[in-house]
Amino acid sequence: MLSARRDLVLILDFGSQYTQLIARRIRESGVYCEIHRYDVPLERIRALAPRALILSGGPSSVYGEDAPHVSPDLFTEAGVPILGICYGMQLTAHLLGGRVERGREGEYGPAQVRVALPAGVFSRLGEGEALDVWMSHGDRVVELPPGFSTLGTTDTTPFAAVYNEERKIYGLQFHPEVAHTPRGKELLDAFLFDVVGLSPTWTPASFVDEAVEAIRAKVGPDARAVCGLSGGVDSSVAAVLCQRALGDRVVCIFVDNGLLRKGEAEQVVKMFGDHFHLRLVHVDARKEFLEALAGVTDPEQKRKIIGRVFIEVFEAEAKKIEDARFLVQGTLYPDVIESVSVRGGPSAVIKSHHNVGGLPERMHLGLVEPLRELFKDEVRAVGATMGIPHHVLWRHPFPGPGLAVRCLGAITEERLAVLREADAIFEQEIREAGLYDKIWQSFCVLLPVRTVGVMGDERTYDEVIALRAVESRDGMTADWARIPYEVLGRTSARIINEVRGVNRVAYDVSSKPPATIEWE
Repeated sequence: MLSARRDLVLILDFGSQYTQLIARRIRESGVYCEIHRYDVPLERIRALAPRALILSGGPSSVYGEDAPHVSPDLFTEAGVPILGICYGMQLTAHLLGGRVERGREGEYGPAQVRVALPAGVFSRLGEGEALDVWMSHGDRVVELPPGFSTLGTTDTTPFAAVYNEERKIYGLQFHPEVAHTPRGKELLDAFLFDVVGLSPTWTPASFVDEAVEAIRAKVGPDARAVCGLSGGVDSSVAAVLCQRALGDRVVCIFVDNGLLRKGEAEQVVKMFGDHFHLRLVHVDARKEFLEALAGVTDPEQKRKIIGRVFIEVFEAEAKKIEDARFLVQGTLYPDVIESVSVRGGPSAVIKSHHNVGGLPERMHLGLVEPLRELFKDEVRAVGATMGIPHHVLWRHPFPGPGLAVRCLGAITEERLAVLREADAIFEQEIREAGLYDKIWQSFCVLLPVRTVGVMGDERTYDEVIALRAVESRDGMTADWARIPYEVLGRTSARIINEVRGVNRVAYDVSSKPPATIEWE
């Protein structure tokens, strides 16, 4: 982490489903923050030297047997402003001499907070103003600790917002980080800028400068690094960032596994080899992958085979690079958070990325993870700062196993060709309708069934293409996209007429959950 070199807001996670949202809102205001477990030692907090602490919400009761707690010393020894949100506020009150009790009924959903005092986190509001907020709590504070005063109330929560002006400790019973609290950003900004006195200096450009310096320091003046370039957003930004730091000492290995979209291999080579002039090794491994996948229909078996063959191919190429001592991975901050989350536990394993899992240990390589501080939207902003084109940064997500998990059933050259052509038509129609940037993800799935049709007065018995398009913010949940019928109609007609072997097109109208975005 690079936090020691910049103003840091430290978020202590007590297991809230909204903790990442707190971090995202703070980052959006131009302030750098990190999420750590609630039980991070005080010594570590002192070493990080944060400018402020935020205690997240959580599902526990402060009186629960296994409830997550912090030492009361945190409030005296941290020496910085503190904001407690929901459970964080209840825990603050409990540890500092207030009283928390289980409410007769919980408060979940929308509520209105009346501003009793426009100070501290409420300094940008007016006295008596009604603030729409989102509540999600069972317990509530019924007696304030010594030195605390009320900032806001609801009909059922006498202490919806509280503060101790002298110690700069604040508490909000509601969630300012969620979209259902429309003016929540104003409250967080009041805390960051008015109370703490921070400046909005966390920018994509500042990140690039610091990351380049950190990469150079880690790799050193002589060693080389290898990067598995897939053409996706994360690996593309990581590769260009490392090139800025290391020049031609970073070697990108692009493995064409035969499972890419139409023209994708050529686009990657042209973009990163010809345009960005990265030192690029293009490996045509289509034969190896397709032979290994022959006759395999189980999706999990497909993934394992693809991962194994990728490692074999990548390792063989990497060994040809003299002085290669580091592997570049596109790890993002949500993956780092998950590895130390309250729910996942400190020993949870970070998921593998782009099929390079296991390579650092197997090849005795050090890891360079230049994006491990960033959320996805920040990765895109950094990429734009470095001149990576919009169509690369905002291309729809593509699964690591590629078309193997969109070609249901057996994988053959012929079936992949059908899927590529159909997928290219769907993307073209989506783009021409001006919908591409409004949709989170769109693609075709080739089903392992055949249906009867009639073409040219003759009976056909051909394959089925399913269209899938979803709207989402982060891929965790998704709803099917309401694409206009005329766009779906044109897409269906073109696929049936232009792609030999398809006589039926269906549209997937299931949401996540209960379905997943990908079919396999």
